[in-house]
Order: sequence, then structure tokens, then C-alpha cells
Amino acid sequence: VQLQASGGGLVQAGESLRLSCVASGRTYPSGSMAWFRQRPGTGREFVASMTWTGGSPFYTESLKGRFTMSRDGAEKTMYLQMDSLKAEDTAAYYCAAARPKTRYGRDYANTAFYDYWGQGTQVTVSS
Repeated sequence: VQLQASGGGLVQAGESLRLSCVASGRTYPSGSMAWFRQRPGTGREFVASMTWTGGSPFYTESLKGRFTMSRDGAEKTMYLQMDSLKAEDTAAYYCAAARPKTRYGRDYANTAFYDYWGQGTQVTVSS
């Protein structure tokens, strides 16, 4: 599986961005996918996750209501709609995908759960 993320850029606080991540090669319809981000000087943190088959996404609590994850299974594309952006949302955003596997608890929020990673797309929010 190859993942290609795009859509990052420089925006003002309060504006919106939509990130996209296209999967190519062998994909797993029942696998999980996710967005993580890495802010300057910190480790990679969980943003949102869902499965290719749909269902409600899981979000990190602090981003609920501002970030929305979705997917287009036919196009093998996942999206992250980010609204009301804040300066602290400045980060490199990464998409990730996992082969089908059993999920225990909050496995989906752990970087180790994912087998494939995109290259990251930079989001910079100026205040």
C-alpha cells in the first residue's frame, strides 16, 4: 500500500483546510486508516481513525467538533476536514493505514497499529 497525502498549506487562524490521502497498490477493504500529526518538538499524535468500510470515526477528544474524517472507498481516498484552525494545529499531518487485524481498546490511536504511512503534509496556521 502506498499513501500519498496532500492539501496542506499556510492559512490564517479561523480558516479551514481539507487534507486528502490517496491509497494505491494493494489495499485492504476491511482495514483501518487514520490521521496523525506531529507538532514541532513533539512526537506523533493521534487525530482520527476509521475503517475503509465506513462507520463512525474515532477522534482525539480535543479535536472533536473541529476536525472531520471521511473516506471515499471507491476512490481509495481518505480526507480530513479541518475547520476553525488554530495556531496550535500547526504540524505535519500524516495518513496511515493498517492491514485487517483485531483492535483492542484504543489500538487505533497507537502509531504501532499502522503498517503503512504517507509522507506527511505540512499545515501552518498563523495567528
